[in-house]
Parts: sequence; structure tokens; C-alpha cells
Amino acid sequence: MIQLRRRRAWITAALLAPALFILLVFFAYPLWQIVVLSVSPGFTLRHYEGLGRNSLYAQVLWNTFKIGGEVAMLCLLIGYPMAYALVHARPRLRRLLVFVVLLPFWTSVLVRTYAWMVLLQKQGLLNKLLMWLGVIDEPLSLMFNEVGVLVGMVHVLAPFMIFPIYASLASIDPNVIRAAQGLGAGRLRTFWRVTLPLSLPGVSAGGLLVFVLAIGYFITPALLGGRKQLMVASLIDFQVTELLNWGFAGALAVALLAATFAIYSVYQRFFSLDRLWGGSIRVD
Repeated sequence: MIQLRRRRAWITAALLAPALFILLVFFAYPLWQIVVLSVSPGFTLRHYEGLGRNSLYAQVLWNTFKIGGEVAMLCLLIGYPMAYALVHARPRLRRLLVFVVLLPFWTSVLVRTYAWMVLLQKQGLLNKLLMWLGVIDEPLSLMFNEVGVLVGMVHVLAPFMIFPIYASLASIDPNVIRAAQGLGAGRLRTFWRVTLPLSLPGVSAGGLLVFVLAIGYFITPALLGGRKQLMVASLIDFQVTELLNWGFAGALAVALLAATFAIYSVYQRFFSLDRLWGGSIRVD
């Protein structure tokens, strides 16, 4: 019996070894190097002290979290109705809608961002259409500001909100809905008292995924945003490419990583991370 347990342990270790090796070499080691950079040369905390002394970095950090929260809220407003429609659509229409949601994943983020630059510029298609319809008299400023950043990031990150909510809605037992309606609840009351509470794990999971991805975004804010929309990722890029200040860039990266871990910890405390992977996606 003991030998059998040892054999199973060795087999388990052998199966896990490749994945652990990849995690250590391509994830843990680079993170450790960033931490080492943030306290170099020697062992100094002057880079972290610089983060605390200059209010600009606190403003950039706040702006990063603010935009991340706004993107998550907009993705929720768009994603929940879309997920609800996916659940209640017929199989053929559901497959089409899933294809539409997945379509952005098949295009480069850089290409999508440049496409939004063409659409949102003052002489772009959107402004021309609004002026032709008589909605506006002069072109709107939709680029190099927060509007452009939000539009571009919501387009990229919306699927990360839609699918967790869809999985949560699809896992609700139809008998629960029928029971609520059988007790006299209308469709609206059933939604508010039954469907919405049962789908909150998907909402919280999607919100966490979108928020964490948004605060680390670089390409879209850099191309569609202005100076007032500077985010931590753009500031790290500036410190490395323009100032060659690798130590301070490492401190910024560690600060952002610590903030991300703090968010995960809060989520784990109140919602449990297991809910990120709960539910199943039904397409046909």
C-alpha cells in the first residue's frame, strides 16, 4: 500500500514537473528579476520612496484604477444583456452571437486600436455620420482623451465579461425560474429576485477579470489616450525606453503587481476565486 502511494506520488510529480518548470522559468523568475531591479543597485528602497514623494505617481495610479473601474462598469452594462440574450437565444442564433463575441479575439489588439483611431478621429467615419444626420454641427473630440480609451478598451475586454456571466446564467436551473413564475412572480420580478442574484458570481468574476486586465493595459491607452489618461503601463514604458531608469520602472511594476494581488485577496475573501471557473458554456 505504501509503495503504491509512493508510485502515485512520483507519477503525479512527473506529470506536474513540465508545468512547474514553465511557471518557474517564464513566470516566477522574471517576476523575481523585476523585484531585484526595483531594489537595485545593492539593496535600496529609494525607488519606492520616489513613488511616495511625488504626487504625480499617485495620480497615475489613481487614474489607472479609475479607468479600470469605468471599463469594468461599461463592460457589465454591455455584457449582461448580451449574455442574457445568449442564454435565451435559439441554438442557431446563439452560435452566431458567440461568433460575434469571439470575433475580436481573432484580430490583433494593435489593428483594432488603429481601426478605432480611423473611426474616432475628427474627420473619421463616426463624426462624418453624426454631422450628416444633423446630430452635431462640428466634429466631436473622441480621441486622445478618456472617451477614446474607454471605447477601445471596452471593445477589447467585453468578451471577458460576457462569458463568465453567460456561464453563470446558463447554470441556473430552469425549474427555479418556473417555480418563481408558478408562485405568481412576473418576468421582471423573477429576474430581480431570482435570476440576477444567482448570476452574481458570474458578474463578480467578469468584473474582476476585466478590471485586472484593464489596469495593466498599454497599447490602447497609449494610442487613444492623452496625457491626462496616463496609466501605469505607459509610465513604465516611458521610464524604460526614454529615461533608461530600470530600477524605478521595476518599482512601478511591483507596485502594480501588489495592487493586483490585493484585489485578488479581497475577491477571495468575499467571493472565492473558485467562482472564476464555475459554470459551463453551452453553445449548441
